[in-house]
Amino acid sequence: MRHVFIINPAAGRRNQVGRIYAMADHLRQSHGLDCTCLLTERPGGATEMARRLAETGEALRVYACGGDGTVSEVAGGLAGFSNAAMTCIPSGTGNDFLKNFGEDWSKFLDAEKLWDGDVFPLDLIDCNGRYCLTIACNGIDARVADSVHRFSRSPLLTGRGSYLCSVAANFLFRSIGQHWTVWLDEERLEGSFALVSMCNGRYYGGGSMPVPEARMDDGVLHTVLVRSVSRWTFARLFGPYSAGEYASLPPELIRVSTARKVRIQSGGDIVSCLDGETFRSRDVVMQLADKHLNFFGPKGCNCNATAR
Repeated sequence: MRHVFIINPAAGRRNQVGRIYAMADHLRQSHGLDCTCLLTERPGGATEMARRLAETGEALRVYACGGDGTVSEVAGGLAGFSNAAMTCIPSGTGNDFLKNFGEDWSKFLDAEKLWDGDVFPLDLIDCNGRYCLTIACNGIDARVADSVHRFSRSPLLTGRGSYLCSVAANFLFRSIGQHWTVWLDEERLEGSFALVSMCNGRYYGGGSMPVPEARMDDGVLHTVLVRSVSRWTFARLFGPYSAGEYASLPPELIRVSTARKVRIQSGGDIVSCLDGETFRSRDVVMQLADKHLNFFGPKGCNCNATAR
């Protein structure tokens, strides 16, 4: 078994490369493990590294060391490979993925608690051929994510604070909705939408939880559709939406579907965000990739610890 640490040296507000190298050395010396550390050099590099490793066919445990973007990249590289499993060591600003594990999230800080953990499968979202672990969002929430990195550079803001500042900027200076045609499996909807977000996990945007019943290993994806609303209505509904109280909101404005395949088409660019990483297109297809990733964590951990 080979243990590989894929490290994003640019993640977070302080360099943690030395700390991660020290953990790898500890595993090597204390348990005789075959440990390797690799540094990413550019966006997308972690996906390429992980895929090249998995394609060798050797048994692998891969540690994604960075924020949600790094975790998502590694997951995309290992998706579908039975010989490889991954975990993560958080060193980003938000680390929303680990919030799904509840109180056990802090155990992921120490590789000593990870290396011999049990392996279990996770579902993924396939979005235009890219994989997403937690939430694939389209619309205003994706536009917020697209600009949140600018605010995260401020030493005065937390991950949540950066997200809220980006929400305010997009809320004040851009329109809320866009005209889209949306298919929920075979059902066709057309109109102006604020967002269409497919949820496998429960958290994004520094801690917002739109669908608290979402589970990461049950073969079910929950898609939230929010119709275009006024700025005042958006401001009024944002708190309950973020807290996972969609059932208390007007059904003519918000709907949750368990369609296995969701398609969005637009005459203009759709901004999509997968685990914090954004891209643009005019045709978005999101669908279930059932049990497509092997994951390992601290003994006894539960990826659905915070599900309601």
